[in-house]
Amino acid sequence: MPFPPSMPAERLMPALFVVIWATGFVVARLVAPHAEPFTFLFIRYCLTIAVLGGLCLAVGAPWPRTARGWRDGLVAGVLLHGVYLGGVFWSVGHGLPAGIAALIAGMQPLLTGALAGPLIGERVSPRRWLGIVTGFAGALLVLVPKLGGVDGLAPMAVLACSLGMVSITMGTFWQKRTGAGSDLRTNAVVQFIGAALVTLPAMLLAGDMRFDPAPPALAGLAWAVVVLSIGGILLLMHLIRRGAVAGVASLLYLVPPVSAVMAFLIFGESLAPLQMLGMAIAAVGVAIASRGA
Repeated sequence: MPFPPSMPAERLMPALFVVIWATGFVVARLVAPHAEPFTFLFIRYCLTIAVLGGLCLAVGAPWPRTARGWRDGLVAGVLLHGVYLGGVFWSVGHGLPAGIAALIAGMQPLLTGALAGPLIGERVSPRRWLGIVTGFAGALLVLVPKLGGVDGLAPMAVLACSLGMVSITMGTFWQKRTGAGSDLRTNAVVQFIGAALVTLPAMLLAGDMRFDPAPPALAGLAWAVVVLSIGGILLLMHLIRRGAVAGVASLLYLVPPVSAVMAFLIFGESLAPLQMLGMAIAAVGVAIASRGA
């Protein structure tokens, strides 16, 4: 049962979502030397289906009762997980610098704001637009020191990452329109089934079904399944259901700053003053956008 908006738990959910989502970059760095991207994603989806599906069966959570309900969940999974993560992982694996990938993904709130009116009739106020643009500027400042080596970018890698960004944007709209009456737990399971179905042929076509069960890969897989795929996605779906999609999307501007702090603490990466300024500006932007109804 959702928490009333005034309860402390509800207020903490956006911050918790940002922290969880940001750990995805740490997981990607841990796993990259040990696994082919599509193979890792397919294993992740299958384990998530098994774990979360088992919990749903154990507590008697209601499953979709109609073919349309299953279809809506499968399509959301293809867009929110399968194409998005597949595009980002593939692009980084084919030479796209992580900073460029993060910058492309950071365009999502701008695209969401532009399409919110035509697709779902959601008006984006001038104040929310100010927050969205401010947040993007802050996220860009965080990423500037990491944007070296941009010459000679592979067009297909840029295209794949851009396709992933468009996919998660459209998936957010689809979930907002179709997921209102569904159970979040079982709907998430159906989504991951859709993600696995679209990732399987990509894994087979890639030809290199490599997964080295080294401790970093196993730790990254466990975190990706339990925290990112279950905790993070359930939070995202709850936030989409409770709020405006443009405001929810603006939270993603805080992911690069939080990821930069994590990389500083865990991997010893540098944290320049310009990045710290960008973090502050991104936070201001998100605060404006979240109150810009």
